[in-house]
Amino acid sequence: MLELTKPHSAAGNAPIVDLSGVRQVYHKGDNADLVVLDDVSLSIREGEIVGLLGRSGSGKSTLLRIISGLLPATGGDVRWCGQPVTGPCEGLSIVFQSFALFPWLTVLENVEVGLEAIGVPAAERRRRAIEAIDLIGLDGFESAYPKELSGGMRQRVGFARALVVHPRLMLMDEPFSALDVLTAETLRTDLIDLWIEGRLPIKSILMVTHNIEEAVLLCDRILIFSSNPGRVAAEIEIGLPHPRSRVDPAFRQLVDDIYARMTQRAPAEKAEKRVSEGFHGTGIGMALPHLSTNLLAGLMEALAAPPYEGKADLPDLAATLQMEVDDLFPIAETLQLLRFAEVAEGDVKLTDLGRGFVDSEVDARKRLFAEHLLAYVPLAALIKRVLDERPSHRAPFTRFSEELEDYMSEEHAETTMRAVISWGRYAELFGYDEQTKQFDLENPA
Repeated sequence: MLELTKPHSAAGNAPIVDLSGVRQVYHKGDNADLVVLDDVSLSIREGEIVGLLGRSGSGKSTLLRIISGLLPATGGDVRWCGQPVTGPCEGLSIVFQSFALFPWLTVLENVEVGLEAIGVPAAERRRRAIEAIDLIGLDGFESAYPKELSGGMRQRVGFARALVVHPRLMLMDEPFSALDVLTAETLRTDLIDLWIEGRLPIKSILMVTHNIEEAVLLCDRILIFSSNPGRVAAEIEIGLPHPRSRVDPAFRQLVDDIYARMTQRAPAEKAEKRVSEGFHGTGIGMALPHLSTNLLAGLMEALAAPPYEGKADLPDLAATLQMEVDDLFPIAETLQLLRFAEVAEGDVKLTDLGRGFVDSEVDARKRLFAEHLLAYVPLAALIKRVLDERPSHRAPFTRFSEELEDYMSEEHAETTMRAVISWGRYAELFGYDEQTKQFDLENPA
């Protein structure tokens, strides 16, 4: 039979995972090193569900790989059950975001894979796999192939495969993000019910998420990750009893508090730094999200309209617009960078200039956007200046992308360039030919 473990208080338990001063750096040849994680310290004890909450790119998934022993840390100390981690950890399993099933194997065979890898005899493998499949709610689908299953069922197979080895710790890397809203909610509910009832053959769970409500719904403790580089910015204990209700005022207050921490206002003397603190780097080296101007204008229009009248609570706005943190924050922070909005303490508020944008006609909007793009996005100002100074009023994409790669990865450089191209076209500051990969002035002086 499955070894069932009744969840219990983690207080006083020795940590099964202990990280101290962990750092992860990727060397980029002649370019500046990319620091993904810096001075990360945390512990995980038996009997608790811990959430790593932060936006995409903050290094959460990298940290999971370091904890599992799949990726050696550049620096710091990583310990599993008191011993230094030097390779893949025994007694630890992972549930991936992308299901990661073998399409040529049946459900039963997929679940048995981990047991086979550690040398469990065939009869024992089959017995334990069937028990795990039954536990996770897939009884009757043992002989089905992944292509015959829905997304939610495939993720259940992933859970069964992680549980069947009876791990002390189960790592979950955004396990619900690839599912539709209703399927994800059902799977979350089933998982927490099994945990509360002590029916999961595991001691602890560490999950990566960027969904604030999901973290409050499931976790006993939440570690908030900042970005660029990834660090533990705050730790929050969740004292609410299970099962938790999203409409409970205490639940809503916790969600609001976490939004506020993730948009915490800097001291007044650092207000200028706060405007761009959501982005990696400064000046030309500022990494930007590729957002359409329709999204930026749409959020400003939503804020200006009833019931917000220019100011909104971020959790309420996210729920109304049905947007995740990863989707909403970059839009709000880009508006802050452009001085069309202010983001602080869990709220987003239109500035007078933002209200002016909303009230303007199309041509006036473009002129205002162009002024702010040149004033507050150094890369856009550089492109415009180079085009103005060259007799041909033309410059290749690589003239600017290669300079960006001195500050960031090629992937971030590409995304940043695409963002500025999109914004510059909308503002009619410059044109860009996709075929020749050339910038030009559409109406040179």
